[in-house]
Amino acid sequence: MPASNQRRPGTVKAALDRSQFWTHSNPVEKSGPRSDVVLKRQGIRPSAQRVAIADYVLWTEEHPTADAVFARVLETFPMVSRATVYNTLNLFVEKGLLRELQVRDDGVVRYDPLMARHHHFLDEDTGKIYDVPWTDLRVSNVENLKGFSVTEYQVVLRGRRK
Repeated sequence: MPASNQRRPGTVKAALDRSQFWTHSNPVEKSGPRSDVVLKRQGIRPSAQRVAIADYVLWTEEHPTADAVFARVLETFPMVSRATVYNTLNLFVEKGLLRELQVRDDGVVRYDPLMARHHHFLDEDTGKIYDVPWTDLRVSNVENLKGFSVTEYQVVLRGRRK
């Protein structure tokens, strides 16, 4: 079952510290779905390895790399291989449970379970990536880009958290 500092995919609530960044609701609720249920809903066979990976990556507020997912899952499920983690992350992306991000200059892919439209803020002091509500930023004139048909966009803000 997901830990209390993690989130249910796609659910958010306003931060209590009045910041413009999201904090995510506690997924450990009696009515919340378990990872195996979420996987089945997406047509994914919930093997023990996939559930162990999902228990972390689908509920985290972090934006982990594949190596970070592997390290975290290895702590509680030592039978998982690096290849299984990479393959499972790719499957979760393909099935719409995760999105891939490249928001830092290191070129490393990170994974985000929040599938609702949102932007990101990269804290340059800590390297932490925050989710920013879609409605908190306005991008104008996207439809006026000549020669382009925009299907999706997101803003990555960089700076320091106050």
